[in-house]
Parts: sequence; structure tokens; C-alpha cells
Amino acid sequence: VQLQASGGGLVQAGGSLRLSCAASRRIYSSGVVGWFRQAPGKEREFVAAIRWGSGIRYYEDSVRGRFTISKDSAKNTVYLQMNNLKPDDAAVYYCAMGSEYGTTQASYNYWGQGTLVTVSS
Repeated sequence: VQLQASGGGLVQAGGSLRLSCAASRRIYSSGVVGWFRQAPGKEREFVAAIRWGSGIRYYEDSVRGRFTISKDSAKNTVYLQMNNLKPDDAAVYYCAMGSEYGTTQASYNYWGQGTLVTVSS
């Protein structure tokens, strides 16, 4: 499967962006789709994930309450709505898909190409 991430851009602190991750084929109900981010000089870190079948969502503590992950099954697409963005949120955001939920990269088998989010203070 191929994943296509999009929606990044430049936004002022306090602003919002919505990222999209479109899969090239139907996502099975057992699948998990997650978002990770990597800032310059830092390791890639978990942001959020959603179980495709149940819709159960997971968030990293620093984004909980500001970011919302959702899915559109008909479009095989996952969204990450990011509100009240902070300069620390600036990074390249990657979507990924796997068969088991996890907060490490090893849990995900397929990765999108990344989309850049820049937050100005």
C-alpha cells in the first residue's frame, strides 16, 4: 500500500492546519494508521493513531486536546486536525500504517513521504 500525506504549510502560532493521509487501497479493519513527526535534529516521535475498525484514538500527551485524528472509510483517508499550533509543533509529519497499535516506528510497516508543518511565533 502507498500512503500520500498532504496538507502541511506555514501557519502562525495559534492557527490550525488539517493534514490528510490517503491510502492507495482499502484499509482493513485490523489496521492502525498513525501520525509521527520529526523536527530538525530530533528523533521521529509519535503524535496520534487510530484503529481503523473500531475508531479508537490515541494521542501523545502534548497534542491531546489540540489535535484530532479521524478517518473517512469511503476515501481510505485519515486526517489530523491540528488546532492551537505552537512553534514546538513544527516538524515534518509522516503518516504510517500497521497492523498493531504502537507508539514506535517499528509498529508500522508502511510510511508516507511526509508533509512539512512550519509554525511561526
